Amino acid sequence: MSEFRIHHDVNELLSLLRVHGGDGAEVYIDLLQKNRTPYVTTTVSAHSAKVKIAEFSRTPEDFLKKYDELKSKNTRNLDPLVYLLSKLTEDKETLQYLQQNAKERAELAATAAASSAPSFSAPAAASKISMQELEELRKQLGSVATGPTVQQSLELTRKMLRDKQNKKSSGQCLPVFPAWVYERPTLVGDFLTGSGLSTDTGVPIGSLPLAAQESAIVEDLLYVLVGVDGRYVTAQPLAGRQSRTFLVDPSLDLSVRELVNRILPVAASYSTVTRFIEEKSSFEYGQVNHALAAAMRTLVKEHLVLVTQLEQLQRQGLLSLQKLWFYIQPATRTVDILASLATSVDKGECVGGSTLSLLHDRSVNYTGDSQAQELCLYLTKAASVPYFEILEKWIYRGIINDPYSEFMVEEHELRKEKIQEDYNDKYWDQRYTVVQRHIPSFLQKMAGKVLSTGKYLNVVRECGHDVTCPVAKEVIYTLKERAYVEQIEKAFNYASKVLLNFLMEGQELLAHLRSIKRYFLMDQGDFFVHLMDLTEEELRKPVDDIAPPRLEALLELALRMSTANTDPFKDDLKIELMPHDLITQLLRVLAIETKQEKALVHADPSELALSGLEAFSFDYVVKWPLSLIISRKALTRYQMLFRHLFYCKHVERRLCGVWLSNKAAKQHSLHSAQGFAGAFTLRQRMLNFVQNIQCYMMFEVLEPTWHVLEKNLKSASNIDDVLGHHTSFLDSCLKDCMLTSPELLRVFSKLMSVCVMFTNCMQRFTQSMKLDGELGRPPLEHGTMLGPPTEAERAEERARKERARKHLAEHVDTPQLASSFEATISKFDKNFSAHLLDLLARLSIYSTSDCEHGMASVISRLDFNGFYTERLERLSAERSQKAAPVPAPRAPPAPAPRVAVAAQ
Repeated sequence: MSEFRIHHDVNELLSLLRVHGGDGAEVYIDLLQKNRTPYVTTTVSAHSAKVKIAEFSRTPEDFLKKYDELKSKNTRNLDPLVYLLSKLTEDKETLQYLQQNAKERAELAATAAASSAPSFSAPAAASKISMQELEELRKQLGSVATGPTVQQSLELTRKMLRDKQNKKSSGQCLPVFPAWVYERPTLVGDFLTGSGLSTDTGVPIGSLPLAAQESAIVEDLLYVLVGVDGRYVTAQPLAGRQSRTFLVDPSLDLSVRELVNRILPVAASYSTVTRFIEEKSSFEYGQVNHALAAAMRTLVKEHLVLVTQLEQLQRQGLLSLQKLWFYIQPATRTVDILASLATSVDKGECVGGSTLSLLHDRSVNYTGDSQAQELCLYLTKAASVPYFEILEKWIYRGIINDPYSEFMVEEHELRKEKIQEDYNDKYWDQRYTVVQRHIPSFLQKMAGKVLSTGKYLNVVRECGHDVTCPVAKEVIYTLKERAYVEQIEKAFNYASKVLLNFLMEGQELLAHLRSIKRYFLMDQGDFFVHLMDLTEEELRKPVDDIAPPRLEALLELALRMSTANTDPFKDDLKIELMPHDLITQLLRVLAIETKQEKALVHADPSELALSGLEAFSFDYVVKWPLSLIISRKALTRYQMLFRHLFYCKHVERRLCGVWLSNKAAKQHSLHSAQGFAGAFTLRQRMLNFVQNIQCYMMFEVLEPTWHVLEKNLKSASNIDDVLGHHTSFLDSCLKDCMLTSPELLRVFSKLMSVCVMFTNCMQRFTQSMKLDGELGRPPLEHGTMLGPPTEAERAEERARKERARKHLAEHVDTPQLASSFEATISKFDKNFSAHLLDLLARLSIYSTSDCEHGMASVISRLDFNGFYTERLERLSAERSQKAAPVPAPRAPPAPAPRVAVAAQ
């Protein structure tokens, strides 16, 4: 079960129990994931669990009756559910909570029902009803009490199945029997009850001699055994799906009647089988039930042959009642088993795979009875033929031909082109899905491989290549499951090899992934230097003022001017301006099922004034079938990594720009030489932080994880392994780059914001110093060594000083925002140090408590000389003092997180 399925089920359970507040679903999800086992534990002993629940229940008879009813319907996962309920009976605390919860929900339901119940006005006691109203009321009550007939209920069932199948077959109507087939009961071969036919018995049978009674009753029994009423033995009308009952002349001799009552169950079973064959022969019930009904019809013919032979003996006067009982003994067991199977299929409303599961389970249960097992095996083999034909087409050619929706794999209408457009599209997971109720129990273990085998071949067929498995063999039902396993394994191995070779060699999957890494993971250094130099001015504009064609042209120029020009897939790279910044995009993904989700989802993108730099991202054109691996979801993860790395690179360039401007500022006179010393130190700390973070992400996260991915892809045996390795690679990169933890992400974004604000401040101060220098420069009145100044030089000087005065006038309030330059730098230093200490403390917790040992490398890089160790110790001591409820004697300081890093 996937993490998202666990998340959904936990939220559904909390919703049903009306649990609000508390720790939320995340706590329970973590507990379930930590305690899940890699092996299957659903095979449990249901008998002891059933006995335990029955002893615990107030109404054990009702519970056992319900269990037997669900068992007869072949309900899946019934035994694991009963086992879970038996475990709940042992947990007193959970039971008490569930009882209280059930009581509260019942009270709420009663309150809601009372508030919404309509008010009825009863007629006055003295009012009288006319005869016409009374007769109309009697008719209405009679119609309600009678309800629909069996024929009407069957017609309703057929209509429901027909509508369901037509909906799945894309409007292509399936064939149906004409109405006259159902309107002529004489074609059924069952008893005609309520037909109005006279059955004149003449004299009562009790008035005849005993020999005559036996002769007459034998003749009647021969009729009854083939579904025709006799003179003294008649069938009773059916009410629902109950077994057929018979009425015997009460004047019959008691000894004869006893023997007749032993023979009549055979006729009742014959009636059940005949009705089942007639009903399941309709198109709506599917090919498996058609095949089962045909096999039963063959056995019923043998029963009719037996009755015909007995009739021949009766005409010769050689058949007594005792001989009749003796001759039908072998047929009794056969007809009883057929009737039992027919009743179970009817109760369970079995179609397709569920019918085969029921037949297979019966075959296994009759292991000690060779005759009954042989009969069930015959029926199962006959019924499985159409199902196995669908299975063979699927695993050998990747084609589903399932007009009646009986097969374990169901096809959905999804377009493969949507993978390139829709982030939430689930083509690979949802185009073909497994329908649990249609999986035969003998194929349950292989259901996953059956699904994957057909999917692999179907992908190759979608690309225009016709494939047929060379090891294809006919699948025949047998009790030895190993036969199915071997055939499906061979087909799976062939399909895996075909699709893997097609993607790796024909479609160059690995080359495309390397191309994506080159751009999205910033593996092409010279290309990004060219690109950032060319687009720097354009990306400073608001996103609404940027012309995308200009950016595309600059991208093309950067590709042609760098070594990326040798990449054969460079033309697939595109530029995309995102509607949200990186932090908002990541929080939208991380806020699923949390309180912040609605606020983030309904946020208006226009409220955020994004710059081109914040919205800038790459996109990549991926065609089918590579879009199975490089889907929109995978590309979105690549975009998140790229935007994170790109912004870090931008901040590094800004800090390097400050370094250059500081070099130029040294030639100007300063009011306080020590003021810039603090700014230089802070700039170097920020630059060290950004460069070490980049180095960690590039060389300790992305590169090693990429090498692991390449190694895994080369050893992958099927496309599901490729999907798993690729998804694992992206998940590891996002997690180790601190993009999956909202706490780390927020602190890191604050640090980057402080760095950007510091660079802006330093640029303003440097610009102000330059302008001060311009204003303090002596005029060109006396000329230079080259001679007196020209008019052009004088005009240029005047314009330069005018620009300086104007700039100073615009920013005259800037120095007033902070008391002085030193105070501003001190404030930046304080903010940066506080956020960095917060980040180091959180990284230390992640690296120790959550076993994220990769995070420890960041601490060792940022605190390589122990500069922050003392501050972290002090911060840890303050937190421990706040957490302690009772003041304790002063203890030695706790070891710093730095020590744990050094130990590694």
